[in-house]
Amino acid sequence: MPTTTATDSNTTPLEFSSVFADLTPHVEALNACLRDQVAQFEPEIREMADYCIDTSGKRIRPALVFLSGWQDEAVNPELVRVAAVIELVHLATLVHDDIMDGADIRRGRESATRSFGPEAAVLLGDALFAHALHLAAQFPTTLVCSAVAESTRRVCAGEIIQTLRRGTTTVSREDYQRVIDLKTAELFRVSCYLGSHLAEFSEDYVTAVTVFGRQLGIAYQIYDDLADFFGQESKIGKTLGTDLGSGKLTLPLMELIEASPENERASILAEITGDRAPQPELRVTQMRELGIFGRVESALEQELFIAESALDQHVDLPPVPRLLSLISILRSQVASLRPNIKGKLPVGGT
Repeated sequence: MPTTTATDSNTTPLEFSSVFADLTPHVEALNACLRDQVAQFEPEIREMADYCIDTSGKRIRPALVFLSGWQDEAVNPELVRVAAVIELVHLATLVHDDIMDGADIRRGRESATRSFGPEAAVLLGDALFAHALHLAAQFPTTLVCSAVAESTRRVCAGEIIQTLRRGTTTVSREDYQRVIDLKTAELFRVSCYLGSHLAEFSEDYVTAVTVFGRQLGIAYQIYDDLADFFGQESKIGKTLGTDLGSGKLTLPLMELIEASPENERASILAEITGDRAPQPELRVTQMRELGIFGRVESALEQELFIAESALDQHVDLPPVPRLLSLISILRSQVASLRPNIKGKLPVGGT
């Protein structure tokens, strides 16, 4: 299995934007399409929709649509439209996530729940979901609407399962894997599936790149869970340090509980259940001392290995080198968290 290469603290990590350079015309077309969608909302909520449909995100899921269906530099209008559908679904999930997490920051500015209040924000997320399906229904084939509707249901199911398990300590690794497969990996998977299918690639490649997308999505969520403890808000661009406080038992916490002595284990579990005030700075210090980062990184690397292996038989196809570069970038992003292990960490701080 490939091993990760640590990034020196003075080295700037690779950004997803570096591989997206070839996608500039595609992303510009996507942004134009998304801006056009704002006018479809009722006048009273257009400003709110416009606030959510901004252009500051990484656009990873739309990029997966474009890259999985890559044949040349020509912009494929069908891929642009399906990328817009998936991005709208993703934006809706972010609105709902921030409500449940009580997050104030998203993409470096106030979250929708902070700006409009949780009651309006939850309905705004619903409106984004509904409009995504409306746009999907305009394709001449029912395949797009069917695939997106199923994925939306699965994403929501993942969020529901995670919400019901907040504050509980009986979540297994299998449970954790199941939740992140649904709530995060699903949109990565369907992005690759629809991109490759609409570009009319072979069934074998469509199957392989769909596996790639799913595994990349699982790895990305594990990275996101690591960043909640080891990242910095000024760099990540969203509220961090929310998992422990909201009773969300993620892989870093699972590894910490497993590695801690019994008396400390009980204290951590009490923080998850809400019976004790959370101590995120202490837990990060303990994670550093017990080597939790490396253990979680190893689990993440296993997912990336499966993702890479899925494309082994298709390395000669135009999309594959570009897709594999996403793995290198994610590894770089993970490694960029390593300097933050040294010293005491102000969780969510700058």
